[in-house]
Amino acid sequence: MTGSAAAAPSQTRIKAKYLLFAALGLVFAYVLAHNERFLLDKADPEWPHIQTFKWWLLPHAIGGACALILAPMQFSERLRNRFRRLHRVVGYIYCAGVLIAAPLGFYIQHFEEGMGGTRSFSVAAGMQAINWTATTAIALFFILRGKTQLHRQWMTRSFAVALVFLEVRIILGVTGWDQLPPDKIPDEAVVWFCNVMAIPLADIALQWRDFWTPAARRTQH
Repeated sequence: MTGSAAAAPSQTRIKAKYLLFAALGLVFAYVLAHNERFLLDKADPEWPHIQTFKWWLLPHAIGGACALILAPMQFSERLRNRFRRLHRVVGYIYCAGVLIAAPLGFYIQHFEEGMGGTRSFSVAAGMQAINWTATTAIALFFILRGKTQLHRQWMTRSFAVALVFLEVRIILGVTGWDQLPPDKIPDEAVVWFCNVMAIPLADIALQWRDFWTPAARRTQH
């Protein structure tokens, strides 16, 4: 295989990665403006709702934000190769963010169940916490064993679970479903859908190239 032929798929993957991260940036900005703008408005009615568990919400939010913001850096081969120590430090911060945010997310939802929330939401939060913690712990295990490829695969799954936070809000916001009366919002169904699909979609992303690569070319590699 010639150098130019080998470089073409690599360049395509890089462009696709940048497009994906740009899209994630737009989604993150949308969620901040549409769902989290109450942080800048002390008169927002969301504040009385979170008053009773705000001190649990603070570390959950900080840990989750660190994970969502820092994770894309970990998928940059250029940064990883040029700044290996920074890559490791950011990776440990990501893992710490997950280990803080995941269990607290479940605890907060369970707390809200006592305020009238449904048990199904608590179960969904528990499922997400388990998936996020498990995929991150497995990724950490493999990198400590020097198995880089497996580490990257499980980090991809971990990040896919983290993105459930954004996916739920973007689906409800773009469709306008979050403007429906409280008893008509299909938020529970959307949460479960995003939870169930997180890891399968991550695996599709991991195997995406194989969908379009002829069997003969895969054998040559």
